Amino acid sequence: MKKSILAITVSIALFSSLSTVAETTKILPIIEQQAQVAGFYQHQVGNTQITALLDGTNFISPTLFKDISQDKVQEILKKYHADQTKGVQTSINAFLVNTGHSLVLVDSGTADCFGAHLGSVLKNLKASGYQPEQVNTILLTHLHPEHSCGVSKNGVANFPNATIYVSDDEADYWLSPKQAEKIPQDKRENYTATVEKIKAALTPYQAKNQFKTFKLGDKIDHFEVINTAGHTPGHFSYKLKTTGEDMIFIGDIVHSHTVQFDQPETAIEYDIDPKQAVQTRLKQFTDYAANGQTIAAPHLPFPGIGHIYSTDGKRYQWIPVLFKD
Repeated sequence: MKKSILAITVSIALFSSLSTVAETTKILPIIEQQAQVAGFYQHQVGNTQITALLDGTNFISPTLFKDISQDKVQEILKKYHADQTKGVQTSINAFLVNTGHSLVLVDSGTADCFGAHLGSVLKNLKASGYQPEQVNTILLTHLHPEHSCGVSKNGVANFPNATIYVSDDEADYWLSPKQAEKIPQDKRENYTATVEKIKAALTPYQAKNQFKTFKLGDKIDHFEVINTAGHTPGHFSYKLKTTGEDMIFIGDIVHSHTVQFDQPETAIEYDIDPKQAVQTRLKQFTDYAANGQTIAAPHLPFPGIGHIYSTDGKRYQWIPVLFKD
């Protein structure tokens, strides 16, 4: 009889405990995604400060990768645990370089060209302790809108004291009135829409003679220009020698830290000359992996600063910088 009473008592106590847990679980609020802190990260190299500025997170379709099966794409994404619920995640980053004698912005983000989920470069630049009026120079790797739109908004320059630089070939491709006639008919509508965004962004600077072009061999504010054409005809990267290491701002020679590192021969739909874009990536990756330059990349996971590593010269890995406070 005592054993039965004890068993009943234990059962009641256990039931009561489980009921309490269940009731507690029911009243807990659903935890939703919270707003992240300001998207800037400061990387010190000797006496030079590089501030990575997050414009926002974008998602692209895995079908945009060319000359590779979708099964292979999925295999790579799974291997790197790359969540693609909304698509393949990419960052849009810009980089503010304080050399001690000038303040240089490499690429500029999107402003309002692509919707509210992007366009945070200006906000994050201010959060990092700088003001847009302090920027002296803007180096655009190329004129695609997610790199050039951020220089202005509604016809007003976001960086009123800065001079914008882009390569001769890039300016000719997007800004020459005769170029549209050379674009294949099936791509002309997209080209024209892109040109309209680029021209709207640059107009405030052109009006004040603050838009200039360069050619291979030129130097701008101690930055060496590197021809990395393919993604666009006038795509250039920028090299900055510092007291600690060489920094390379690579632009869009790569869009994915997973697919295009595992299979660097894979182009992306956005490449204007896919074959040349692949050749450029292979050449540059070989150099960066062998010589250890620090890379700043606008479409690799924020802050987009790190190194390129390879064991066999065929496949590569992205090694991001370790967080330093």
